[in-house]
Amino acid sequence: MVCYRYLEHTNFVSVPYWQIQTEHELEGINFKMLSEAKYTDKAEAQEVQNRIRRRKMKIIEVEVKNVQEDPPLLYDLTTLQKDANIKLNLTASETLEIAQSLYEKKFITYPRTGSRYIGEDVWEEIPVLLEVLLAYPQFKEYAKALKMSNLNKRSVNSLKVTDHHALLITDNTASGLSAREDVIYNLIASRMLESLSDPCEKEVVHIIGNVSEQKFTAHSTDIVKAGWRAVRGFFDSEIPEESVESIPYLEEGNKLEIESVKLLEKKTKPKPLFTEATLLSAMEHAGKEIENEEERNAIKESGIGTPATRATIIETLFARDYMERKKKSLIPTPKGLKVYGIVKDKRIADVSMTGMWENALSKIESGEMMADTFNKSIVVHTTQITGELLSLDLPEEKVKILDCPKCKQYSVRIFDKVAKCTDEKCDFLLFRNFCGKLLSEDDVKAILSKGKSPLIKGMKSRAKKEFDAYIVLKEDGSTGFEFPVKKKK
Repeated sequence: MVCYRYLEHTNFVSVPYWQIQTEHELEGINFKMLSEAKYTDKAEAQEVQNRIRRRKMKIIEVEVKNVQEDPPLLYDLTTLQKDANIKLNLTASETLEIAQSLYEKKFITYPRTGSRYIGEDVWEEIPVLLEVLLAYPQFKEYAKALKMSNLNKRSVNSLKVTDHHALLITDNTASGLSAREDVIYNLIASRMLESLSDPCEKEVVHIIGNVSEQKFTAHSTDIVKAGWRAVRGFFDSEIPEESVESIPYLEEGNKLEIESVKLLEKKTKPKPLFTEATLLSAMEHAGKEIENEEERNAIKESGIGTPATRATIIETLFARDYMERKKKSLIPTPKGLKVYGIVKDKRIADVSMTGMWENALSKIESGEMMADTFNKSIVVHTTQITGELLSLDLPEEKVKILDCPKCKQYSVRIFDKVAKCTDEKCDFLLFRNFCGKLLSEDDVKAILSKGKSPLIKGMKSRAKKEFDAYIVLKEDGSTGFEFPVKKKK
């Protein structure tokens, strides 16, 4: 998925186009309208631009809608990880680690859940949880107001609760939290308040104008009643990019003076690279392209991985040097692209395999298939994909030998969790997990060949404080830290 999106993004050829923007003023309100047409010929766009100057725009359609936006459902682990990545720039594994810590301290419910619903039994505990939030200044007034109103039960559905219900705070008042624990606790508490709130009510206005046989449009979105959005004040994300702040009252047949006409040059854009948030979402909803309806429906409920394992899958790709972060974007490494090129058309990379397995497991559960039949099919499938991979004729690469820094006679081999000397008598061992950070293969190679890693960020001390440092190799084969020089202010 990451490789396919990266290559699609990289190979995308951007095409320029032009749109025309008109500016108007009515009743003291300034607003803009944009041409429906997108011109690939600049000369044609300029001709239209000149033709409509000093003419009047006739309003041919006015549509006003009152829209109710339901509050979001409660968090499951995946939606918490997505929000934490978008809003706090936390990785999926970091969010899971923080949530697990809050759970162990009994401040939130079980975090590794795939459900966004609660049952009626849990619903009865909600007033107690609102009482807990009265102790927090940022939630006090809102929680007090909610206690006096009819609570929204959109997240209450016992039939949709899986092994564990949605994430909630507990009746224990949170105290002694680290900065990261505090922000994740606030996210979960805020989402609980949002889910219990009234819908957000909006007035959406859409107008279409005509001038010289060219159509122009404008949109505006006004919040009539904040509802659940008042919890955190998230309004901007719901206003379309090309919406204007406000449109004056207009009726069909009204004619507007055109104050100015601008030619806007734009370019077609590729699909954005994956971030952890969008990759989690894509993993959760994988399988939409599967043709077999039964298999597609089976994987629809599971996707790739589970809420508890998706973060581990992503971190494994980093650890094995198949993928890396570039700011917030996820991009494949040369090694990752090479593996993708080899397996992309092979059975091992076919997402429908997961769909077939989930479909088979559903049939075993309902008594339509024997477990032994499924086990035999797994053996056959494993034999097929193994045979397919072993039959590949891959060109040999010259691999740089990493000399053992201790015995200086044998080489070092890199494994998933350690790097160790190939001589059993030599006890050189380099653990890849340093203070909560898993070193990539490139990091390990740098330590062994250059004596020093790149700067490793976000390691944690025994006191749970984060720090950045270089990992250096000492003469006796042991390792230590070298801290970056702080810039003088």
